[in-house]
Amino acid sequence: MTLRTPLPRRRLAAAGLLGGAAGAAAAPAAPAARYPERPVRLIVPWAPGGSTDILARVVAERLGPALGQPVVVENRSGASGNLGSDIVAKAAPDGHTILFGSMSTHAMNPALMPNMPFDGVEDFTPVALLAYVLNTMVVHPAVPARTVAEFVAHAKANPERIAYASAGPGSTNHLCAALFERMAGVRMLHVPYRGGAPAVLDTVAGQAQLLFSAGTQTLPHVRAERLRLLAVTEGRRSALLPEVPTVGETLPGYEMAVWYGCFGPRGMDPALVARLNAEINRVLALPEVTRRMAEIGVEVQNEPPEALGALLRRDAAKWGGLIRELGIRAE
Repeated sequence: MTLRTPLPRRRLAAAGLLGGAAGAAAAPAAPAARYPERPVRLIVPWAPGGSTDILARVVAERLGPALGQPVVVENRSGASGNLGSDIVAKAAPDGHTILFGSMSTHAMNPALMPNMPFDGVEDFTPVALLAYVLNTMVVHPAVPARTVAEFVAHAKANPERIAYASAGPGSTNHLCAALFERMAGVRMLHVPYRGGAPAVLDTVAGQAQLLFSAGTQTLPHVRAERLRLLAVTEGRRSALLPEVPTVGETLPGYEMAVWYGCFGPRGMDPALVARLNAEINRVLALPEVTRRMAEIGVEVQNEPPEALGALLRRDAAKWGGLIRELGIRAE
């Protein structure tokens, strides 16, 4: 099974800057014209080495020269991404502190955790939709199903006898399976682990029969025939694995799209947002960036800030509603 490099989408033009009339007295430079006046902090709210961190460093290396100032990646992990995200939420909205966050920090954590230090929707300015992470539905080879439809039939014939693994209550693995149960009309057993790695290993060992997880964690086992790939969870087929169906082709409306986005603090100047969006999208469209991210199962995007804002509001309502309805709380 080969990961294919997706074709870059449309690129955005940089926003125009206001200039004074010829012969008139020089007006003070607009914030976007002066930006950036010092190095830009790019906060990653997780530890080094993950796909978000790799993406941030690939972008920062190329974004700095375009902006004329260094872009410095800072890993500020803790509280399931809340610690680093809160730093950005409370920063000055001048574009010198930005965040590479995810659907979990902005759309899921506010429903999962009491006493959140920020509002995932209202306290940030969407800058750019960065990427989607290839997310898969896999089963242990002993499961007698090679398609989603066959798995649904098997689960209906064996209520509460199929175990699915997750990285813990409220994780994307858990919510993928909870949504699947609801839409397929099946009942399964949730087996939460303390992290994604042990969830994968126990599924490979047959302790759990089903797992929804990132392709970076599952595809090596699929290639070795230790797991069987049934589908991807995005709303459309992935450009990285175009031959693999989506869950939604069997269960219309099913979707779990795991995305990364760039955010600034609330109240950023629209001209600064446009400048950053254009430069980040230019970097993401570079062939070497597209190839590098495809290698780790990440499909980069090129979209305006409004696309990230709409996606965030939709997912905050969708996943927040499911979390509250099921009474899920993060551990």
